[in-house]
Amino acid sequence: MNRHQEHFITKYISQTSSLVLAGIQWFFFLFTNTVVVPLSIGHNFHMSPDAIAASMQHAFLLTGAVCILQAVFGHRYAVMDGPSGLWWGLTLSLTVSASSAGMSLERIGGGLAAGFLLAGLTMAVLGRLGAANLLQKLFTPMVKSAMLFLMTIQLTMNFFKGMIGYTEFGTFNLPVAALSVAIAFLVALIQLKGRGKLGNYSILIGIVTGWIAYSFVFPGQHAGLSGNSGGSLFTLFPWGVPTWEPGIVVTAFFVGLVNMTNSITTLSTVEKIYETQTTDQQYKRSYVLTGLFSMLSACVGVLPFGLFASSIGFLESTRILRRAAFIIGAAMLCILGLTPSVTAFFAQIPPSVGSAVLFVAYLQMFGTALRTIEGTAFNSKTIYRVALPVLTGVAVMNIPAEAFQALPIYLIPIISNGLVIGVMVSLILEKSVNWSKMESASTASKTVTSP
Repeated sequence: MNRHQEHFITKYISQTSSLVLAGIQWFFFLFTNTVVVPLSIGHNFHMSPDAIAASMQHAFLLTGAVCILQAVFGHRYAVMDGPSGLWWGLTLSLTVSASSAGMSLERIGGGLAAGFLLAGLTMAVLGRLGAANLLQKLFTPMVKSAMLFLMTIQLTMNFFKGMIGYTEFGTFNLPVAALSVAIAFLVALIQLKGRGKLGNYSILIGIVTGWIAYSFVFPGQHAGLSGNSGGSLFTLFPWGVPTWEPGIVVTAFFVGLVNMTNSITTLSTVEKIYETQTTDQQYKRSYVLTGLFSMLSACVGVLPFGLFASSIGFLESTRILRRAAFIIGAAMLCILGLTPSVTAFFAQIPPSVGSAVLFVAYLQMFGTALRTIEGTAFNSKTIYRVALPVLTGVAVMNIPAEAFQALPIYLIPIISNGLVIGVMVSLILEKSVNWSKMESASTASKTVTSP
């Protein structure tokens, strides 16, 4: 073997190992964004451990499959498509409010299943018909910015609560919080100071190191699912057979439309990272895939799908833009979904560790929101374009869920969702106020008053 061949082999091994490591990091990102959803939903529906384990396998398998299809045939970016946070909030809210109103969990689950099927079908059909063009006109940079600000705030609030061990009783676990802060600091330090490609693997290093540290500091405190847990992969409608519950179905349909706008915000932002332009065909294929998998997920007790704007933060913090690495991570998630014992093993990752790592990763989204309106000058009047929707949304987020119980059940998930309210306020402001006139008046005023 000559020197040229040795150099080629060495370079090939280096590139392959780098790709695999990047794929593993994508796997952990996909995993940590998916694993907590079936656990929380399962507990709300009082499902057995076996049923929760089966739901978790469904979530892993479907998420991995749709991510691969999106990267190859859909939008063709390294962007996660999985159980949507918007649907997560809706489902948790409805299970609490509907139960308080006297509805059985089976009725709630059946109504949600019907709503999910309708929302998935609507997304696939409207997406194929070119609804992206209309949504792009509605979602100006200012609306996208407001939505990204609110998403960042909502996600980081949730992850901060998770990393400190915050409970429903308003308390938190001080030792767990201390370890989580140390893990978050480590991840941030690697991102800021890591040389070469080290900074690209901050999330992977944070999860592995944090998991090991947690096991030593708190042995036996987080056992996860038992190794023999695993239900049938073919249980249809575990929450309840689809039934017509007008309030729930209509609410789910509306949230489905809002979820479509999230795809516009995500893809139009990601294209800037890739320095390219997303075509109408990419939008159409992406909507069809997300819609079809949302319908499929409704059949097996998994939340409907949506593009994860948090992928923006991951891409910006790691700079792992290669679709091949993303596909490797998604394939690993598919394999995980087909192996119950491995699913049970990875389910032992402490939630506080995953939350601490993702808390840092999602900080990049705040910068993305700022860059969306970069170059826009604000005055005492035009600042309302951002301040009113964002601060209104944050205010709603901080109102306890119990305060909305007097509202009709089908309005609670919408009115109590700060993200939805903030986006609606932003849309109304952009379409009802002539901001360019106010900007011109401000500029003219400055010109007159200047010496």
